[in-house]
Amino acid sequence: MSMPMTELEVTHQTRYTYAAPVSQAQHVAYLKPLHGARQQLLEHELLIEPPPTQLSHEIDAYGNACMFFSLTQPHESLCVRARSRVALAAPAGLLLAEQSPPWQSVASALRYEAGARYDPAVEFAQPSPYVPRLLPLRDYAAASFPADAPLAVGALDLMRRLHADFAFHSASTEVETPLIEAFEQRSGVCQDFAHLMIGMLRMLGLAARYVSGYLLTTPPPGQPTLLGADASHAWLQLYCPGTPGMFDGWLELDPTNDLVPGDSHVRLALGRDFGDVTPLRGVIRGGGEHTLQVNVNTRRVEGARLALG
Repeated sequence: MSMPMTELEVTHQTRYTYAAPVSQAQHVAYLKPLHGARQQLLEHELLIEPPPTQLSHEIDAYGNACMFFSLTQPHESLCVRARSRVALAAPAGLLLAEQSPPWQSVASALRYEAGARYDPAVEFAQPSPYVPRLLPLRDYAAASFPADAPLAVGALDLMRRLHADFAFHSASTEVETPLIEAFEQRSGVCQDFAHLMIGMLRMLGLAARYVSGYLLTTPPPGQPTLLGADASHAWLQLYCPGTPGMFDGWLELDPTNDLVPGDSHVRLALGRDFGDVTPLRGVIRGGGEHTLQVNVNTRRVEGARLALG
């Protein structure tokens, strides 16, 4: 059976400018979009200036394409430019949230029991470096999950409340801002929205994983511009097995924009939290102070609507 696909092109450029020469540098990049049932990777190219001395690729434990590169020549700037073209699948069908299993049964199945079948989703029900266990998150989430409530219904309600109660401010937090601080100030960036909702779900014993990616920069006519466009974006996937209208048992949720992602979200990488899938990070020798400039543009490829099956 063929599946309608919408084609998007993403350009992601990161430029570091250093006050003094960098003599050596080691970098790790997650800049190649995922390829699978939800999203077909059609093209990908990467330009690094200055050219790296060494470059290698691998697939990490979560199925993400990871790149390592090093520079041993002195340099006063670094520019990494990734261009990707992807075909995004329309939703698998109408999401029937009321037909999802009771949330408590899913949480119970994720608990460790000697001799029981191991479910790989258990890893995403545990705390992680950027998403620690925080009791206030459990208390906030509990209002959306009364006893025997369908899991997807509760998750959609929690997303709606989080979007309504928390303000998106592009400069309100930094990467290292503790999650409890974002919770208490009721504001943050898309990374905080994703981490907060992941933390709330995990505090109930549910499995949720972090998604790094991009949003369509210019929406179709008549549709609002999504928060987080023109930059890297983040949302989450909730393990919600047996629910009609999903690809693989994981329900995508974008609390920054209060929506279920469709063909405006390009998936870059999956992990426990931001630390697993940082688009570009590294260790340098020298450099002194530096400035960072990141530019992202995601556009719809006009006239392209594929049918892959």
